[in-house]
This record gives sequence, C-alpha cells and structure tokens, in this order.
Amino acid sequence: MDNTRVFKMTFAGVYPMYIQKVEKKGRSKAEVDTILCWLTGYTPKTLQQQIDKKVDLETFFSAAPQLNPNVSKITGVICGYRVEEIKDKLMQKIRYMDKLIDELAKGRKMEKILRT
Repeated sequence: MDNTRVFKMTFAGVYPMYIQKVEKKGRSKAEVDTILCWLTGYTPKTLQQQIDKKVDLETFFSAAPQLNPNVSKITGVICGYRVEEIKDKLMQKIRYMDKLIDELAKGRKMEKILRT
C-alpha cells in the first residue's frame, strides 16, 4: 500500500480537524494538545511551531523529540486496521495519533487515553 499521499499531508491541515472533531463532543483544544505532546514529546510551544511551519506528517514525526514509551499500550482498530499490527512505523505513529483523538472524542477519560 502506497502511503506517500498521507505522509505528505500537512500536520497544520490535520490539526484543525482534530480540534473540530473533539469540540463537537464537548472536549477541548487543550486536551488535544495534551495528547499530542504526550505522544510526541513536543512542548506546547514546539507543537505550535510545527503547525506554523506547516510541516508534513512525515517531518512532524521525524522531528518529534521522543515518542512516548507507552505507545505500545495503544491498541485497537482505527480506519479498519489494528494499530498494533501496522508494519509501516510512520503509518503506525499516524494511526496512534488518530486513535488517541478518537478516544478523546468518544469521551474516554484522559488518564486512560494517556495510558497512566
């Protein structure tokens, strides 16, 4: 499967969709930022810099300070694929992000989303 198109999507293009998705369900932008910082190791300031630079998803994850060591605890199905079985590491990171935002939109508690 050729994922090049997905990898070249800008994070700045995806981010507002995440915000919109969770706000419809009564959650907040701050919670999205908390999740993204937890996942990638970015600070709120460096996260905003990535948005301002309009980096693509590939660059967003390659520049991330450190993927959270608990990402292996993220399991389940997103977009028809089990996240723990995705072979392409970059696509797996993107799906981890999608899965966490989905859990937030579905009303899951932050402690559970952040695997604490």
